[in-house]
Amino acid sequence: MTDQLIVHITQLKNFGNLPTPHYQTEHSAGVDLYAAVNDETVIGAGAWKLIPTGIAIAIPEGYEGQVRPRSGLALKHGIGMLNAPGTIDADYRGEIGVILFNFSDLPYTIRCGDRVAQLVISKIVRASFKSVNELSETKRGSGGFGHTGRT
Repeated sequence: MTDQLIVHITQLKNFGNLPTPHYQTEHSAGVDLYAAVNDETVIGAGAWKLIPTGIAIAIPEGYEGQVRPRSGLALKHGIGMLNAPGTIDADYRGEIGVILFNFSDLPYTIRCGDRVAQLVISKIVRASFKSVNELSETKRGSGGFGHTGRT
C-alpha cells in the first residue's frame, strides 16, 4: 500500500453527473478524467480541441499533476494529447482541460462522460542550476536523437 495524499477537488458548474475521478484498480497509477461537454463535440481529422473536465483541484505543494493520454483512445481511435503530458502546478486552481488531438483520418466524437485522459499525481524535486565552464565527461557525450542505432 502506498501513502495516501489528500487532493482537494471542486466540481464546477459544467460537471453535471460525472463520476468523481477515482482509481479503477488497486494498482492504477492514475485516475480517469471525464469529458464535461454539452452533448457531444467532434474533433476533425488532424485537428485538436480543448476538452473541459468540469473539475478543479488543489494539489499540495511539492507535488504536480500530470495529465496523460489514454492508451485505448490512441490504439483504437488515433486520439492523443497535443501536449502530453500536461502539467498541473500546485498553485493552479482553474478547470482542468485536456487538449485532445485527432491523429486519424476520420472525425472523432467526444460525448459527455467519456474518459479522455488520466491524471497522475507525482512528487517533484526543484533543482538549482549552477553555471559551469564545462560539463563532466560521459561515454555517451552529446549523442542523442537515435544515435545508438535504429529506433
